[in-house]
Amino acid sequence: MFRPTHDPGSLSRVTQEIATLAIPTTVESFTADFISRLHNSRGVELAFATKQDLYSALAWTVRKNLIERWLATVAQQRAKKSKIVAYLSAEYLLGRQLDNALLASGLREVALESMASLGLDLDDLAAHEVEPGLGNGGLGRLAACFVDSLATLDIPAVGYGIRYEHGIFRQTFVDGRQVEQPDNWLTLGSPWEFPHPEMSVKVAFGGSVQHQVDAAGIDRASWEPSWQVLAVPYNYLVPGYGTSNVKTLRLWSAKATDAFDLQIFNSGDYEAAVRAQTYAENISKVLYPEDSTPQGKELRLQQQYFFVAASLRDLIRSTGHSVEDLESLPDRVVFQLNDTHPVIAIPELMRLLVDEYRLEWDNAWSITQRVFNYTCHTLLPEALEVWSVELLGRLLPRHLEIIFRINDQFIAELRVQRPGDELRVRRMSIVQEQPYRAVRMAHLATVGSTKVNGVAALHSELLKDKVLADFSELWPDKFTNVTNGVTPRRFVKQANPGLSGLLDESIGTGWVKHLDQLSGLEPLADDPEFRARFRAIKQANKQRLAGVLAQRDGLVINPDAIFDVMVKLLHEYKRQLLKLLHVVTVYDAVRKGELDPASIPARVVIFGAKAAPGYLMAKDIIALINAVGRTINSDPILQGRLQVAFPANYNVTLAEVLIPAADVSEQISLAGKEASGTGNMKFALNGALTIGTLDGANVEIRDLVGDDNFFLVGLTEPEAEAIIAAGYQPSKYYESNPRLKGAIDLIASGVFSDGDPSTFEGIVSDLLWHDRFLVLADYQSYLDGQGRLETAYADQEAWSRSAVLNVARSGFFSSDRSIRDYLDRIWHADPVPTDLT
Repeated sequence: MFRPTHDPGSLSRVTQEIATLAIPTTVESFTADFISRLHNSRGVELAFATKQDLYSALAWTVRKNLIERWLATVAQQRAKKSKIVAYLSAEYLLGRQLDNALLASGLREVALESMASLGLDLDDLAAHEVEPGLGNGGLGRLAACFVDSLATLDIPAVGYGIRYEHGIFRQTFVDGRQVEQPDNWLTLGSPWEFPHPEMSVKVAFGGSVQHQVDAAGIDRASWEPSWQVLAVPYNYLVPGYGTSNVKTLRLWSAKATDAFDLQIFNSGDYEAAVRAQTYAENISKVLYPEDSTPQGKELRLQQQYFFVAASLRDLIRSTGHSVEDLESLPDRVVFQLNDTHPVIAIPELMRLLVDEYRLEWDNAWSITQRVFNYTCHTLLPEALEVWSVELLGRLLPRHLEIIFRINDQFIAELRVQRPGDELRVRRMSIVQEQPYRAVRMAHLATVGSTKVNGVAALHSELLKDKVLADFSELWPDKFTNVTNGVTPRRFVKQANPGLSGLLDESIGTGWVKHLDQLSGLEPLADDPEFRARFRAIKQANKQRLAGVLAQRDGLVINPDAIFDVMVKLLHEYKRQLLKLLHVVTVYDAVRKGELDPASIPARVVIFGAKAAPGYLMAKDIIALINAVGRTINSDPILQGRLQVAFPANYNVTLAEVLIPAADVSEQISLAGKEASGTGNMKFALNGALTIGTLDGANVEIRDLVGDDNFFLVGLTEPEAEAIIAAGYQPSKYYESNPRLKGAIDLIASGVFSDGDPSTFEGIVSDLLWHDRFLVLADYQSYLDGQGRLETAYADQEAWSRSAVLNVARSGFFSSDRSIRDYLDRIWHADPVPTDLT
């Protein structure tokens, strides 16, 4: 019989402990602050307030309770002059802020009672918040998790990025095809940001470089840019959980230095009068502008330089710029480059140190190499950014000179260490010569950093052995691994209150900051009463998701079915097509009378994915998924036993409802292609079982949760490489497997495209003749895995035991653990707790 292993009376203690970290807030004082905000900031009485008025006043009231903690954190961090972690990331996928702020501040119960006293519903007001459009996928969500953990662990830190006006696009479907709409998340303003125009930084572009020799015989460069923009900082507060620490996320918005020319306006040329403003503000207009055009490529490089140049100046301004300050910079600052987007920061720091602060080159290079570290997030060669020499020379001429000098110095040293090996020199050079002259940003990051890390054990090995093998062989100690993690505050405590309550009751509340304490659940996996409660929570989460999808998307799904979930960016290597072929195979078998629909376990296959606007194959795959869903969902032959649901515009807000409801987590990328993944971790922590390949962090998940609690499918990375090396012929798999042939033929026949065989011919032909990511090679293994999964699901007691063990054994995947690994292996920064007394 299940009995709590922790005193239920302590369930409210964590809220009480957090509340004591700040000025005590009563229901009465909170209500008074809320009404004051309505009057003084929104200019309305409660009786006439709109939903936006009420939400804004509530957000400001909660924010007020974080500000003292934030100011104290900043002041004490400055006073102690401790080493600061500066996290440079092009995106932060934050999610809604209100619920997270209430959780971190311990004010949820106070706010709930306060709003109720006014006849208002807290959850209804929280749902009015528009999610910030500042990220795209796993990279941005990881950055948000890391800033959360840095705050929770009291580490002196600041996150830097861009305040995108429209962020990533809002996805809609028109006739099943993705159509991108602007994500106007700032239309009504954001109550969570603090603009500081008085702290703006000028960022320059273009122009030319002049050289002259000074009296000491040193060549001095002077960059004379042709245009500039202002980088205006907006601060967001990132509160730690169970601590007084509140960190700063500083996002830069681009403004024109001279936004309006009155003389031109008065001459009647109104468009020209604001042209400078339009041109400048394009820089922070959209996350990842479509870069298939030269203009798009240039805008992306402008974005990257814009935010790192502003961030470096900002941090040097705050830490001091005397010679002594600059020479001690590696002892006081560490910059973490989140992928290649911020790597242009390396030559920018060199430019500042050499050109503006007049440090000698070798000294400046030593400082630069010691302050930067680089996280690589990919194994795909095409994802390792390169910038053409022509574009760099036109946009950032001084930086190109610096990169050339860094490369010349590096190559000279390499030729001494590896004499006569010119092929190695060509492979390792920062500047490629073919097919066009360009700067390899991953090579620049590796040469210019102290440490290079991958983000999962397998990824880090492949990074060393394949992607950056020459560098790893030259500098083996430079490479390390830090497996990604996720914050349990948002993705369990906040997103899954039912499970969170059961965990609190069973093992205590400490798991929220010490996720390894989840191991205390292991004995309860064998308790039938505990498993029953666990199942009831999962079922309630499924019903909640069904309600959300019905209201949000008009999708009607069966909450009693298996929820089989695949949510991630749409890319061919992630292999949404493999999942879809499984669906089509089942449908084809029923159509042919080979499978009795009554024998199929009821299943809802849920997709969530955005495709990059210029990625046409990915957009075709989205159209095919929707076409298959439209067909099978309306075909009575299936008797409702198989459904496909594809809600548009998957985001953090939907993830917080969907992930706790999932029974099955689809992680089926081709082995050796996914760096890590973090969705796989979130699903396991919420009790979903993984069907997946040995790719990314799947390897570590399987090792930890156990073979019996993970459905392994597909080729290993060496097996996949061997097949490709032998001359992969996907058509042979098609010809030799009747079920695979039937599924592909059904797509090709036009059944899912109103009888038009040409609609999805591009997908069919690519599978049969190219299939770069071995979908057909892994098809049979995947079907076999799905068969094992259905058999396992039929035994609900055994399935629930596996689900509980997935939760119990996934404590390793906390972003707090990731940050501790960074601190131990790379950053070497000490915590600075905030004292409010």
